[in-house]
Amino acid sequence: MALFFDAAWFDKRLASLGLVRTTVAIALGLSESEINEIWKDQRELSARDVAILANLLDATPEEIAERAGVSTPVPKAAAPADPSLKAIEERLTRVEAALEEILALLRAQN
Repeated sequence: MALFFDAAWFDKRLASLGLVRTTVAIALGLSESEINEIWKDQRELSARDVAILANLLDATPEEIAERAGVSTPVPKAAAPADPSLKAIEERLTRVEAALEEILALLRAQN
């Protein structure tokens, strides 16, 4: 794990993707001066920031956290959607009802 924010790695990664720090500011909802604070290791990244940067920079959250410095949190993985049979049956019921409405409209037009 990096002891400090690895600005050179982040700049190189941005350049390889045709992005700039302004893109990071927009993605994180921060000002450019706040982004400069991050690059100077004067501002911490949150787990949310790490997740956004991972997506933006096509990297894993672990790699972003590692390159961002020792105290950067790694976001927890999102819980998978409920694959229960009940949830599937409820969704199927809604889809079938919508299909019946569409069919009724088509029949009424003929």
